[in-house]
Amino acid sequence: MKQIKTYEDALKFIHGRTQFKKIPTLKRMRILMQQLGNPQDKLQMIHVAGTNGKGSTVAILRSLFMSQGQQVGTFTSPFLTRFNERISLNGEPIDDATLLKLTQSVAPVVARLDKTLAEGGPTEFEIVTALMFLYFKQTQPDIVIVEVGIGGMFDSTNIITPVVAVITTIGYDHMRLLGNTLPEIATQKAGIIKKNVPVVLGKLPPEARETIMAIANHQNAEVFQPDEEYTAIKVNLPQWGAQFKYSGLNISPTTFTVDLLGDYQIDNAAAALTTFLIYCQNNHIKPDISAIKRALNQVHWAGRMERVNEQPLIILDGAHNLPAVTAIAQTIKEKFAQQEVYILIAILADKQVQQIIATLAALTNVHLIVTTFVGPTKKRPVANLAQVLSQQQPANQIEFADSWQDGLVQITRQMSAEDVLLITGSLYFISEVRPYFKD
Repeated sequence: MKQIKTYEDALKFIHGRTQFKKIPTLKRMRILMQQLGNPQDKLQMIHVAGTNGKGSTVAILRSLFMSQGQQVGTFTSPFLTRFNERISLNGEPIDDATLLKLTQSVAPVVARLDKTLAEGGPTEFEIVTALMFLYFKQTQPDIVIVEVGIGGMFDSTNIITPVVAVITTIGYDHMRLLGNTLPEIATQKAGIIKKNVPVVLGKLPPEARETIMAIANHQNAEVFQPDEEYTAIKVNLPQWGAQFKYSGLNISPTTFTVDLLGDYQIDNAAAALTTFLIYCQNNHIKPDISAIKRALNQVHWAGRMERVNEQPLIILDGAHNLPAVTAIAQTIKEKFAQQEVYILIAILADKQVQQIIATLAALTNVHLIVTTFVGPTKKRPVANLAQVLSQQQPANQIEFADSWQDGLVQITRQMSAEDVLLITGSLYFISEVRPYFKD
């Protein structure tokens, strides 16, 4: 095994691992963690699954816990700027030296498992998950908020028993891995539900909710559903942000504002707030309502409906699948119906490309410029959107740009200060574009 001496060596070791194995299993992850001393067993955790909304829910939870003076670890994916962002304490990414030391401690165990396991040693995500558990065992935050990578049932994070589980949304994404129907996808997501552990649901399609309820009942897990155990009613607000009246878990109707755009952020905020209140109730913490209001008002989640310029309004949003793009289309109808909206988009080839483009191109005030970017790996290429365009019937002509930089130039020549520019698609695309707007 090549020696790991620098931070760059550590990243090469991590990213050099295989991403998937043929047969999904948690057995390999359990063996890895046993050999590392099962650090996950020493932590209090909240587990967050869902097709969309996981990242925003984690960000909201972090803000809520920190508002009460709690030390908060978070595990998220993918990263936007640097790998270290995925493992953060109180919003600060793990430092290079610590990541290097932890990787050096994990590498010999991985090498042993490469030799002893029939299917080979741990995958990239399993190693990253192990590094996260080791880091938080070392730093001992009050709570760790763990975002599922893909699915739930066989995700490497699913060796934990959390204090609360959250399932934000269920929609069509990663069907090759999770199934082609909503009940099949819901079954995978519901794999994070553990015996006697409360589970908070966001707004789910009926067939997905029925599947999850059956699994929760089997696990004797208390379920908290919108419009049942908690309610969140939208309140109209000026153009930016989302406001709602919340009630549930001993909170009488109270108005909160979250500094994130889109009605779906109300659903995410309400699910996160419910999760936080369950934790407070079970740990005899009296939540400070004024601190909760401040926390929700200060939530920031880079690359997700992120405002990077005021006039003209420029927004970055990693809407990387059809459910997320459908939500964006709804936000455009509600918030920007009186403005011209220019959209620069690049998507990975393994997404529902035709439907994504059609959803945005149908809006009469949208001017769509499709483009390309480098892409994460050769195995996950960028969609050839030039080929897609011939099969579309857009409200306005769709343009193609050879590069996103050319696309930006095209748009800035056409738009006025009153118009809106939305840059969206793959989160990998957003991570490539974002440094152009943010230092």
